Order: sequence, then structure tokens, then C-alpha cells
Amino acid sequence: MAANTRSRLIIATTFIAAFILTSLPGPGWAEPFRPDWVALVLIYWCMATPNRVGVATGWTVGLILDVLYGSLLGQHALAKTVVAFLTLKLHLQVRVFPLWQQAVVVLLLLGINQLLVLWIKGIIGTASSSFGYWSPMFIGMLIWPWLFIILRDIRRRAHVT
Repeated sequence: MAANTRSRLIIATTFIAAFILTSLPGPGWAEPFRPDWVALVLIYWCMATPNRVGVATGWTVGLILDVLYGSLLGQHALAKTVVAFLTLKLHLQVRVFPLWQQAVVVLLLLGINQLLVLWIKGIIGTASSSFGYWSPMFIGMLIWPWLFIILRDIRRRAHVT
């Protein structure tokens, strides 16, 4: 298999895993604490391989999330596109940060994602005002160091460039 095809397959597999983690049912009490797996994987690949994963990928995975959630078409697509764009703009600086500083940047990116989705939900009249709405970005920040290490290991073993 060509290296280019293999790299695309590895990246696609990680996104599929993120979609599976997003759609798996969990206990009702844990639903507000479910991290945005797709956004976390998108941020990682935009930082690690900005020439392969970018704004178009953010738009695509956002549209898939819109269909998966049954939400307004384009709601998550806009948010993931903005997250991908900002990650691409900052990736050279963020890549050299220690993991705890990267986690803070990821918190900000996830916060922007949540804010954009909340803004669109507010426009259509379905906005949530509870603290539980904001908890996925904090959980995502806590998960980031481990997710980064796992995805970096996958990228290095598969020689994704």
C-alpha cells in the first residue's frame, strides 16, 4: 500500500474511532461530561499534519456530526471549521509547548467550538444555559495529554507525515 494511502487510512480510522466514541451510549449522569472526541482528534491532526488535515476536514467532520446529532445542518460544521482554522494558524507555536500548555490552548479552542454552537442554538431558540454545557471542554483539556500521546504514537508507528 502506498504511504499516502496508508496515511489517509490511519487518519480516517482515528476520526471513525472519535465518531464511535461520540455516539456510544453512556449513563445519563455522564452525558454532560462527554468530551468532544471529534474536535480533539481534529485539533491533533491539524497540529501534527497540517498539510493533510485542515479546514475542509473540519467542515466535513462537522457535517457528519450534524447528521449524527440530527442538529441544524452546518451548526457543527461551522464550529469545527473555525477550530481547524485557528489550530492551523497556531500549530507551529502550540507544537513546541509542553503538554500542560497545549491543554490550555485546547481548552480555548474547545471553548470557541462550544461558544459557536451555543450561538447558533441561541439563534434558533434551543440554547442551554447550564454549566453542564461547558463541562466537555474542561474534560477535553484533562484528556488532551493522554490523547496526544496515543495519537502521536499511532502517527509515529504508522509513519504518517
